[in-house]
Amino acid sequence: MANQKFIAIAGNIGAGKTELTRFLCRRYGLTPFYEPNDQNPYLADFYKDMKKWAFKSQVFFLTHKFRLHRDLEKGEGVALQDRTIYEDAEIFAKNLWRTKKIDRRDWQTYWELYETIAAALKPPDLMIYLKCPVRTLKERIALRGREMEQDIPTSYLKRLNDLYEDWFKHYKMSPVLVLPTDRLDYLTDLVDRVDLFRQIEQHL
Repeated sequence: MANQKFIAIAGNIGAGKTELTRFLCRRYGLTPFYEPNDQNPYLADFYKDMKKWAFKSQVFFLTHKFRLHRDLEKGEGVALQDRTIYEDAEIFAKNLWRTKKIDRRDWQTYWELYETIAAALKPPDLMIYLKCPVRTLKERIALRGREMEQDIPTSYLKRLNDLYEDWFKHYKMSPVLVLPTDRLDYLTDLVDRVDLFRQIEQHL
């Protein structure tokens, strides 16, 4: 535990989290922890009928992110997580509550559970925020072709972006590295890549 460090990658749908996670794991030999999208039995139903399935889907994510977070805390070296438990609550669940997809009673139950879990967890040593405009998000979502994502409304992505901006204005748990992923090309541009490595290595 003493030698363990934890880097988290945060960002909207299509911002490039999984791509950056794979890239940094190859570069530094890190242990990746990916979002359990493929394991969520509610996700496809959620995209078809958000009001009916929102609470169930978010509780699933909260439970599995808690397990992932505890697993990465037990390791040594540097762990890298693709989307955190904090985003599930502060961004996605909060958006569903604000848009009345989760009712007040379920929201209060969910938020109390989240706060109890979060208080027991070690925060990241570095939070990387992938900032990306909605137009680019839409292009990437279309390009990667995940069927259940193709009908996500533009207004939904915009609300999520607004919540990310608001959350990071008040985020104090760890240092934050902001990467504008619509303008950076760390996969092929050597200057962007060297700058990214330099900033991350300051925290390792």
